[in-house]
Amino acid sequence: MKMNELGRSDPTARRPQRTVSPDDYEDRIGSIDPMAYLPMGHGLSLGDSRSNDRGTLIDGSRHNRILAFDPGTGQISCEGGVTLHDILLRAIPHRFFLPVTPGTAFATVGGAVANDVHGKNHHARGTFGNHVQRLTLLRSTGERLICSAEENAELFAATIGGMGLTGLILTVDLRLMKVPSPHIQQHVIRFDNLDEYFARVEHLDEEHEYSLAWIDQLATGRRMGRGVFLAGDHADGSCELPDIPKRLPLSVPFALPFSPLNTMTMRAVNEYRFRRERPAETVSTVTWSSYFYPLEAIGSWNRLYGPGGPCQHQSVYPLENAPEITARLLETARRAGHASFLTVLRRFGNIASRGLLCFARPGFALTLDFANRGEATSKLLDELDRIVVDAGGAVNPCNDFRMSPQTFAASFPCWSKLEVLRDPAMMSDFWRRIARVKRE
Repeated sequence: MKMNELGRSDPTARRPQRTVSPDDYEDRIGSIDPMAYLPMGHGLSLGDSRSNDRGTLIDGSRHNRILAFDPGTGQISCEGGVTLHDILLRAIPHRFFLPVTPGTAFATVGGAVANDVHGKNHHARGTFGNHVQRLTLLRSTGERLICSAEENAELFAATIGGMGLTGLILTVDLRLMKVPSPHIQQHVIRFDNLDEYFARVEHLDEEHEYSLAWIDQLATGRRMGRGVFLAGDHADGSCELPDIPKRLPLSVPFALPFSPLNTMTMRAVNEYRFRRERPAETVSTVTWSSYFYPLEAIGSWNRLYGPGGPCQHQSVYPLENAPEITARLLETARRAGHASFLTVLRRFGNIASRGLLCFARPGFALTLDFANRGEATSKLLDELDRIVVDAGGAVNPCNDFRMSPQTFAASFPCWSKLEVLRDPAMMSDFWRRIARVKRE
């Protein structure tokens, strides 16, 4: 990845990288240079934690077998390159579901572990790493280590959320969640401003397995922070919706030379999104794919962001000052002239992660998705970082390409423990940038 004039990674200048299979990588053990490799799944991250421009990527997606599945207990063992979608296809006929899933089903299991992803039910289930029972890690020394809470526990914790830096995840043992139906009984509740959101969110989290809210980032005055709750629970066993979606019905056919996601168009989109929901609560049953993975109904959706592509700012901040910080973040982005295509606000619960570096922690998390406009966007993201860090919060490194070392250290004070446990052969452009690691 090229660097811009400020020395930051430029996500619009990504160049093809050398890749090898896990088998090829293992064949080279014994003659591996320091910091020469980085494991990668499907490369869905928007940031530079997935790249090592000075080295070679290990394409973990080439090892994608489900090794064992017990339809009685929901215990599944798979290679790191298996996708979450692969697991759902195997598990749903037996009425099991992922205990935690991010907003894409095409992430690999290894990637989900390496980023310790969270979903719409953190308040009920914690992060993905909470449901990993053990994993097999290949180190550049040639060691294959079984890691769990009882065996190689320190390395197990560092691998969960370790962004691929502790070694190559070969296999993962995961326990799935029994459900009466994969589909969701969805509760849609419109709210008129941030005060109403914060007055209702705790009760909704207590009542439902899943909970998050879409926010109109451009609304001002008494309407600031208006939006829609999308709470849900798994439907009962009588639900007869089709279990497996067959194909993507729509696709953006080509990359646009400009982004249509500007302030003017997004005001209209947000107005429609808010007004189409009734003021009173509505309850309906929706397919699991539309509830958990709505963007995957549109193929190549990222093309809507224009030539600069999408960038994301996701932060978490303490409960006690959450209303004030949320309002400041929304207003800062609006005043900078940036319209967020998808703005999501959710409450994280108190379930502690097993990972050494975990973004999800007690508090409120705000996700903002922007079309990248270069330096103007970088300046906005810096200001959003400052607001979050000053409030005692953290910025998610998963999709980051420009976070400062100071912001990362404030977000993850124990980051140096990961550097101690890092496999010497592994390095990412993100880690080189924020940890200031120089080639040995």
